[in-house]
Amino acid sequence: MTDYSSLLQPDRGGDAIAIELVTEADFDAWHNAQPQSVRDQVAAQRFAAKRGECLALAGVAGAASPWVAAAPTEIGVWDIASLASKLPEGTFRLSRSSGKGALGWLLAQYRFDTYKPSTDIRSRILLSDKPGDIAETVRAAEATALVRDLVNTPALDMGPAQIEAAAEALAKQHGASLHVTRGGELQSGYPMIHAVGMAAERSRAPRLIEMTWGHPDHPRIAIIGKGVTFDSGGLNIKPGSGMRQMKKDMGGAAHALGLAHMIMGGRMPVRLHMLIPAVENSISGNAFRPGDVLRSRKGLSVEIDNTDAEGRLVLADALTRAAEESPTLIINFATLTGAARVALGPDLPALFANDHDLARDISDASVETDDPVWRLPLWSGYDDMLSSDIADMVNSAEGGLGGAITAALFLRRFVDPGTPWAHLDTFAWRPKLKPGRPKGGDALGLRAVYSALSARFPNV
Repeated sequence: MTDYSSLLQPDRGGDAIAIELVTEADFDAWHNAQPQSVRDQVAAQRFAAKRGECLALAGVAGAASPWVAAAPTEIGVWDIASLASKLPEGTFRLSRSSGKGALGWLLAQYRFDTYKPSTDIRSRILLSDKPGDIAETVRAAEATALVRDLVNTPALDMGPAQIEAAAEALAKQHGASLHVTRGGELQSGYPMIHAVGMAAERSRAPRLIEMTWGHPDHPRIAIIGKGVTFDSGGLNIKPGSGMRQMKKDMGGAAHALGLAHMIMGGRMPVRLHMLIPAVENSISGNAFRPGDVLRSRKGLSVEIDNTDAEGRLVLADALTRAAEESPTLIINFATLTGAARVALGPDLPALFANDHDLARDISDASVETDDPVWRLPLWSGYDDMLSSDIADMVNSAEGGLGGAITAALFLRRFVDPGTPWAHLDTFAWRPKLKPGRPKGGDALGLRAVYSALSARFPNV
């Protein structure tokens, strides 16, 4: 992974190349104040201080600085991301505060080069921000890059064992404890995790990964991530077009690991309990079938309507395990439904919550951090869509209407009503390139949740 701490450092007055930031509104005044040699270069490069534009003035007489870039008065996360990708290698200093843009600067320099080495250069920026704020920005970049790396890695190299290895490395880095329940050990305690993963058990054994960190007297929070490392759809097999990107179906697990890194790295005063049910939803002679009835850890019976609605099954056992420790709150991430993407598109994770204060905190934080989420209703009127003639419930409502809502209602049955709980149905993927946000795996909703948690559990 890129060493982001080397690319964002406190400004102690060292040598750096100046970058003058100009707003579009101030462009005319700035332009008129420049010598003719600069105005000639502005015309030649058609620079008008529009978003994303950058002007190179190296070697031009009369230039106040060799680089000029467009930036609004108040710089958002992505406003200077394109600048970072256009500059040569070196150390730079902005003419005014980077605002939130330092994170975009870092993330613009992310490269997934495991299989195709990158020769792209990287540039360093010096900031006048407090060292603690810089460290927080670096952690956010590291967590986002971790999510991107895990999601981008093909399922061949990212099975349940590799998710466990990533959790083990994170636990070692932060001094956390790790406990893993694997394979046949799951059958009695976590029967739905075992059922979903048993078709791949011989080569890719399912497991429940649990990490604990923090002082036992601090408020306990549970973070859960869906870790389906590849989703064939099981016996209700997906079409090829739907299966193509299913390496990303462990995006919830990647978000849980990224959030855990931010919580532990920031020394948040909580007792963290992170849980990842890691499985591959495969096909073999012992795969679970449509019509089967599974017994959950909670004791509720679930009739299988569709084996491609497997994520909620493994999350249900993990939610039950988390609830047994009486946490202050529970948050889970999952690439759970196509219905959420149809409703909200790729950029907006669907937020469901049984607690209005928690939902408001995450929603407000999403605006502040420019990490958007959109709340959808936990509409109890749809609960009867999960009715079964022979079991306590079905796993997938017939017909698909309100699919994201009924999936959230399914999960709600495994959460104690008195425990604040939020469920983020996230895509974990960028279908097209944007500044600082390459096509591929991405963290969506991660920074919003961290910001909300930081406000609830301040490190004073």
